[in-house]
Amino acid sequence: MEKTWLKNYHPSVPAEIDADKHSSLVDVFEQAIGQYSQNISYINMGKSITFAELDTLSKNFAAYLQNSGFKKGDAIAIMMPNLIQYPVALFGILRAGMTVVNVNPLYTPRELQHQLVDSNTKAIVIIENFACTLSEVIKHTNVEKVLLTSAGDMLSPVKKLVTNFVVKHVKKLVPPFDLPNAERFLDAINHGASCTYQRPEVNSSDLAFLQYTGGTTGVSKGAMLTHRNILANLEQNSSILEDVIEPGKELVVTALPLYHIFALQGNCLTYVKYGCPNLLITNPRDMPGFVKELAKYPFTVITGVNTLFNGLLNTPGFADLDFSKLKFALGGGAAVQRPVAEQWEKTTGLVLLEGYGLTECCPTVTVNPPQLEKYKGSIGMPVPSTDIKLVDDDGNEVAAGEAGEMLVKGPQVMKGYLNRPEATAEMIVDGWLATGDIATCDEDGYFYIVDRKKDMILVSGFNVFPNEIEEVAVIHEDVIEAAAIGVPSKSSGEIVKLVVVRKNDALTDKDVIEHCRKHLTGYKIPKVVEFMEELPKSNVGKILRRELRDKS
Repeated sequence: MEKTWLKNYHPSVPAEIDADKHSSLVDVFEQAIGQYSQNISYINMGKSITFAELDTLSKNFAAYLQNSGFKKGDAIAIMMPNLIQYPVALFGILRAGMTVVNVNPLYTPRELQHQLVDSNTKAIVIIENFACTLSEVIKHTNVEKVLLTSAGDMLSPVKKLVTNFVVKHVKKLVPPFDLPNAERFLDAINHGASCTYQRPEVNSSDLAFLQYTGGTTGVSKGAMLTHRNILANLEQNSSILEDVIEPGKELVVTALPLYHIFALQGNCLTYVKYGCPNLLITNPRDMPGFVKELAKYPFTVITGVNTLFNGLLNTPGFADLDFSKLKFALGGGAAVQRPVAEQWEKTTGLVLLEGYGLTECCPTVTVNPPQLEKYKGSIGMPVPSTDIKLVDDDGNEVAAGEAGEMLVKGPQVMKGYLNRPEATAEMIVDGWLATGDIATCDEDGYFYIVDRKKDMILVSGFNVFPNEIEEVAVIHEDVIEAAAIGVPSKSSGEIVKLVVVRKNDALTDKDVIEHCRKHLTGYKIPKVVEFMEELPKSNVGKILRRELRDKS
């Protein structure tokens, strides 16, 4: 389709970016620490570290990995919430020439085992709060080294002792685990200080991240994101922010978890490049505590999902914060609801911008310009060097103004799914990635999502795939078959509803939910269970989830 959006780009935004400006993320990181060494890079629980300190810590960890028998390209996992330890581990892995595997700390043993085995992870840095999950499955994986950290490990000596004591013994947030050969992450960093670090030759085609996603259907798949993919998207985002961000002067609030592609790219990597600090929020669900933390800092940028912004707006004290330094807020991961956007603008005086992306695109595909003066309900315009076309079910481009499935082409499109050539071939055809989302485009080049072709359920910005829920449900001896759908929720966008055909009439909705709780991460657990005599199906026996949604 014609790139009508180019005529509405801000004058500072180019039509194309140079995806080969840097050969690796290591180059970008080294440039940042050289230019902004004395600037603060991360703040968490009152503790801050400079770029110079991040340089030393991450280099020591890289040296430790290189001298512990691991080689370039090996997969090293990180499993923790937003703590300073995360970027230290992240940049250490990248500087060692290895591949980062981001793991959701809330994974169940089943989910964790699948990801560690599929990625062939060789080592994992994990917060001890979730070490019990790892201890259940580690013998079934190829993990050779476990590095444990505690929530307060990067704090001052006294605050470290107090925080770790409270977390473990007062709040009892560290369940017992059995990992006898585990080492401490801080010990590894200290050991690395006495080792020799060899800067590896990292090429743009090397894998930077294995970022797991459900893809179109079924089991979680590892999106292979090369250094070039990530760097291209970093340049695309930067080109749009270039006229707004002041290098070394911004302070971005990072409440979304860094293991999520949105925060990884939009917060962590972007603001490292610009030499600006990330304010890491470890537990954004504690909204009163979150607001208290915001009150301490003159933040200039905040990113989040619709539910996070809605939560802040409904937390006492948020409206009283000083928004005079705030330049923009960016929502993604799920649709920004108009009432939330309007209330945000009324409270802060700024438009709540919306963007669109997916893991397979690192993630940004479209975004509204930061100069936008009024909420549009649009996901914005394609970022530079990105082509989009809207097609019908036969793959033909639809007429102007009509709805069609959105296909994306650009340097940010992933290399493919790890070990899954068939799934890759289904997702990417002739360089065009099928998003599964139905969209329209107006005459100015702004896109609007109108429906999802996929049956994906979106809970607070996280993808929940029906096949996985259904597979878990039918494990129960009293369940014949099941279908999972998403139903609207004011608090999380959608919740999971499970429709079940049961063998035993004594089976209750509580029984089904408790069964699912044993096998699924919290946000995937069905909140509503309905029983039916039979599920609607097509003539070939495929469950018709759309019919179930229409009845809900």
